[in-house]
Amino acid sequence: MPRATVDITPPGQQPNEDPSLAVRNNGGVEPSTEPAPDGRREALLVLSFGGPEGHDDVLPFLENVTRGRGIPRERLEEVAEHYRHFGGVSPINDQNKALIDALEKEFAAAGVDLPIYWGNRNWAPYVEDTWRQMADDGIENVYVFATSAYASFSGCRQYHEDIARARVSVGRGPTAEKLPHYFDAPGFVQANADALAAALAALPNDVRDTARLVATAHSIPTSMAAVAGPAGGAYEAELLAAAERVVAEVAPGRSFDLVWQSRSGPPSVPWLEPDVNDHLRALAAGGETAVVVFPVGFISDHLEVIWDLDNEAQQTAADLGLAFARAATAGTHPAFVASIRELLEERRAGGLPRLGTNCPAACCFVSRPRS
Repeated sequence: MPRATVDITPPGQQPNEDPSLAVRNNGGVEPSTEPAPDGRREALLVLSFGGPEGHDDVLPFLENVTRGRGIPRERLEEVAEHYRHFGGVSPINDQNKALIDALEKEFAAAGVDLPIYWGNRNWAPYVEDTWRQMADDGIENVYVFATSAYASFSGCRQYHEDIARARVSVGRGPTAEKLPHYFDAPGFVQANADALAAALAALPNDVRDTARLVATAHSIPTSMAAVAGPAGGAYEAELLAAAERVVAEVAPGRSFDLVWQSRSGPPSVPWLEPDVNDHLRALAAGGETAVVVFPVGFISDHLEVIWDLDNEAQQTAADLGLAFARAATAGTHPAFVASIRELLEERRAGGLPRLGTNCPAACCFVSRPRS
C-alpha cells in the first residue's frame, strides 16, 4: 500500500530574491575570530522545527510547514494521521525541552553563565516571539544551535533564514551567529555509537555479528542535495562521514549502508534513494537475516523517526522475516550535550568559524518557482 505523502520540505528563496540576504552572518557582519567582549550580554538559542501539541494543532501546523506550496487539504489530512496516531502530539517539543534542561545543567557544572532560549520555525514558541523576548531582555549577541547537524537548504541555510526573518520582524535585538555543523563532533559520534552498540546487543546472539548495519537520514530532493555546501554534495558527504565514525567506534572494519527515509515529495521529483523500506526488501532478497537501523541523520527521536522507522520499517522487516533493531538518536546523551557546550565555548573564545556558521552567500541556495 503506498504511503501518504505530502511535500513538507520548505521551499527555497524565490528567483527574484537576493540569495545572499538570508545567509549573512551576525546581522551582516562576519563572525569574529576575537574572543567575546567582556560584559557583553550573550545567550544560546536552540532553534528547531517545531511540532503540534494536540489534535487541534495538527492541521494548522502542517499548513505552516507547507505555506505557499498549494498542497491540497486532502493530502495534509493523510499526513495528519501520522500525528494523530500519537495523540496529535509530536515528541520534538518535549525533546527540545529535555535538551535545554540538560544544557542548563551542563552549563552550570562547567561554569558557563549564559541563558538559554528556544524558538521554532513552524510552531510555538515561534522564533520571532523568542527574538522579541531576547531583545526585551537586553541580549546583545546570541549563538544559535540548530537542531540539524548537516549541510543542506532545510538543514542549515533555512535556519539562517529563520534568524534573518526574526531580526527583520522584530526590528531590533541581538547580533547572531549560528554554531557550525556538528556531525563530526566527538560527543555526537559517541552518542550514536553507544546507541548502535546497544541496538546490536538487543539482537539474538546468532545474528548479532552478521546483522547488516543501515544508517538512515531524511531524504531530500536530488537538486537540493547537489547544491548542499559551498561545493555541493555536502549533505551526503557529511552523513557518510558521520556514519563511518559511528561504525568505527562500535565495529571497526564493518561495512554499512546509507539509505533514506521520510520522503515527502511528489513522485515526479527525484529524491535521494533508496528508501529504507525498499532497501530492507533488497537485503531480504539477497539473503540477509538481520538488520540494525541507526538514524544518524536525526538528533532526537521525533515523529519521523518513531513513525517511519518504529512503525513502517519495523513492520516491513517483520513481513520479510528480518530480525530488526533500531538504534536511539543522540537525544540528551551526556557526551552530545557536552559537545554542544564545547561548540559554544569554541565560538566564544574566537575559534575559527566553520561551515554552518560562516557560509558563502550562495551556499545551499535552492531556486523554485512561485506557487
